[in-house]
Amino acid sequence: MRNIRIIAHRELAQYFASPIAYLVAFAILELTGFMFNSDLGQRAGQSAPDGSAVLESFGFFTIFFAPLITMRLFAEEEREGTLELMLTLPVRDGDIVMGKFLGAWLYYMLVLCLTVVYQVVWLSITNFSSYQLSPELDIGPVITSYLGVWLFGGATLSVGVLFSALTENQVVAGFLSMATLFILWLGDFAGLVIQNRVVAEVVRALSLQSHYSTSFLIGVIRFEDVVFFIGLITAMLFITTRLIESRRWR
Repeated sequence: MRNIRIIAHRELAQYFASPIAYLVAFAILELTGFMFNSDLGQRAGQSAPDGSAVLESFGFFTIFFAPLITMRLFAEEEREGTLELMLTLPVRDGDIVMGKFLGAWLYYMLVLCLTVVYQVVWLSITNFSSYQLSPELDIGPVITSYLGVWLFGGATLSVGVLFSALTENQVVAGFLSMATLFILWLGDFAGLVIQNRVVAEVVRALSLQSHYSTSFLIGVIRFEDVVFFIGLITAMLFITTRLIESRRWR
């Protein structure tokens, strides 16, 4: 655990030593802020507030920004030749993979925490403003949405970590992980148009969106959805660890 903690802290520090971390955070908050402002304008004085709406947008934007967060984790180490040096240290390959993943996930969580300001705005409007939205903000779906987008983010980051370990080119790693995540996101829509019921159910079962927007966003925590995200994270990190282990024998 000590090695994992050290590596995670190192990776988190490297994010804030690079402009990419600030650019990604700014872009995500800029886009979610625009979506929040648009939703606020439509609901003000006409319908009940929905604190999970901005988190739905956050989840969608994550499939594009997660690859930007993870593409350098192993690809940069491989390109600069520091990965081989790291593999000579008395650290298990699994610890290296987990540490890098947790560093990226911690950065993601910090950005996610900044969106709490939108919920504060909703609460201030419903309780102290002349908008007089009724009923007040339902906190339940907001809490489950944050849990869902947290797990969703972990799953997307684990996919990005895998592709970062596959190539030393950061751009290629980012593109491949972004394309994969977008396909997994569209799986729910594809399942609706596929005629074969068995195939459609399999496609929807593998969709990121079907395990997020139809449960967590509406205030429901389903065991199978939690297992799906945790299982995806575990599988991606396991494969990544095997890839890193194979480097020792080259």
